Amino acid sequence: MRLLAIAYLATALLFAPAARAEVTEASSSAFLIQAEAEVAATPEKLWRDLTRIERWWSSAHTYSGDASRLRLDARAGGCWCERWGNGQSVEHARVVLVMEHEGVRTLRAAGGLGPLQEMGVSGVLTFNVAPHANGAKLTLTYRVTGDPSLNLSAIAPLVDRVLMEQFGRLSRYSATGTPD
Repeated sequence: MRLLAIAYLATALLFAPAARAEVTEASSSAFLIQAEAEVAATPEKLWRDLTRIERWWSSAHTYSGDASRLRLDARAGGCWCERWGNGQSVEHARVVLVMEHEGVRTLRAAGGLGPLQEMGVSGVLTFNVAPHANGAKLTLTYRVTGDPSLNLSAIAPLVDRVLMEQFGRLSRYSATGTPD
């Protein structure tokens, strides 16, 4: 079952829609993805929506096939986890920072998402929510490092597409109430 989920996620990575962000750095042992959007929602609403991951994350990019099984415990040590039948579960990432500084709220999680987990990479995903003239500014940074033999620069565009799909879904959900 686990191998089937990994194969499904790898396929999903290959056929995900185009991204709106950019891979700003890439090498055989690392890559950096960054994205930024202005969202027509208050920073408070955007933050609340960010932590309700089950409402905006795509079910196509889960192990169980059902995003309603996702939970994000927004506190240091909290789990971004997915649980489903017969005691199956996966920890996608571990929350390592939740902080507000000068009006900017930050949530940072450590983990290799999807197929990156099995590759043994180190990933750090950071979301920032800040006030903006038209509502809120959302930024995302995902820094991944691993063994150079993994040739991470080749998979960076695929990861970028999947992450940017989710980034867009969060932005739309917070602005309109629907991720689609």
